[in-house]
Amino acid sequence: MNSYNDMLNRFLKYVKINTQSDEQSESIPSSKREVIFIDMLKDELTSIGLDNVRINSQSGYLFANLPSNVEGYLPKIGFIAHVDTADFNSENINPQVIERYDGNVIKLGTSEYRLDPQVFKSLNKYVGDTLITTDGNTLLGADDKAGVTEIITAVQYLIDHPEVPHGEIIIGFGPDEEIGTGADHFDVQDFNADIAYTVDGGPLGDLQYETFNAASAKLVISGTDVHPAEAKGIMVNALQLGMDFHNQLPKHDRPELTDGREGFFFLTDMHGTPDQAVLNYIIRDHDRDAFESRKQLFQGIVNTINAQYSGQRIQLTLKDQYYNMAEVIKKDMTVVDLAKQAMLNLDIKPNIFPVRGGTDGSKISFMGIPTPNLFAGGENMHGRFEYVSLQTMEKAVDLIIEVAKLNTKNI
Repeated sequence: MNSYNDMLNRFLKYVKINTQSDEQSESIPSSKREVIFIDMLKDELTSIGLDNVRINSQSGYLFANLPSNVEGYLPKIGFIAHVDTADFNSENINPQVIERYDGNVIKLGTSEYRLDPQVFKSLNKYVGDTLITTDGNTLLGADDKAGVTEIITAVQYLIDHPEVPHGEIIIGFGPDEEIGTGADHFDVQDFNADIAYTVDGGPLGDLQYETFNAASAKLVISGTDVHPAEAKGIMVNALQLGMDFHNQLPKHDRPELTDGREGFFFLTDMHGTPDQAVLNYIIRDHDRDAFESRKQLFQGIVNTINAQYSGQRIQLTLKDQYYNMAEVIKKDMTVVDLAKQAMLNLDIKPNIFPVRGGTDGSKISFMGIPTPNLFAGGENMHGRFEYVSLQTMEKAVDLIIEVAKLNTKNI
């Protein structure tokens, strides 16, 4: 399939709507913006003819079903995307469409910013494609409104072409993936799929079933603040203790110095005064044993520093966020093999690699539905240089349809 009616217009409509999640909120979904967008999608899914369109009260997810059009038992396949965008300016998104990209520098609206192929080398893959970019003032939101668009376009196509065989398909659009809480309350029984895919990956061919194990770490440090003229033997500078802690971590184990399956510690923010300081970290590793060792190292450094002072100067809160989905999926690679073969059928070269992050599929896999991640097409995500190729989005739609068709071969 070379084109899909209304896909570009649908995508442009979606990205112009601010759906940024709110990390400070405790509600589900975390922002009213997401609720409004999900309600809009609910009406759209109902209008195109999907069954059992409902918003799950437990998770805030929007679910809908496309019934099977073939006889016999088939595994039920889910396709999932998230509606929220990352923590970057999302107000007044003004996407620009570059038709038949010529390989030169792209000026982003009237801003000072440019997409230069000498800096962003991925652009060289897309000469001749239609690109959707930002105007330089906001993110685009292809992460993951490209995935939302592709899933809806695919099921719309299957509804309009009943001659294409497929089993039952369940789609899910959820909130708060970008703040790491979206799948915490995912209702597996309501979704009721045997296997699933998040359509939340990057460039053409990405197929990911191995993610980080992830934890957050928060250090709250209590100091003793006195006038520096009288500080000797009395002052305990909370900021200094924070630096002392950080300097005991392995110097190489930072995001900017690691790749592949190498894990890291990432200091995301540090603030405070000599009286009290707070340090927030994320801890990542693909290997579960190494992941546990990293958390133990944190605790050990805290214990050592606390032992040097009277009282507990550093309070550490460690919280696991998600685990490597490969632990689940490697037990039965059917869900990966299905996507891989579907790509090969479409002359798409599968790019299978350990993703240095996680998706909602990480949590959902451990809930009982193996859920690897498929490409959605976005490049330079989470910022003003984000863009996506319309042709890659079309190929993502092709892939969703091909997975559904290939699944019928199991009858």
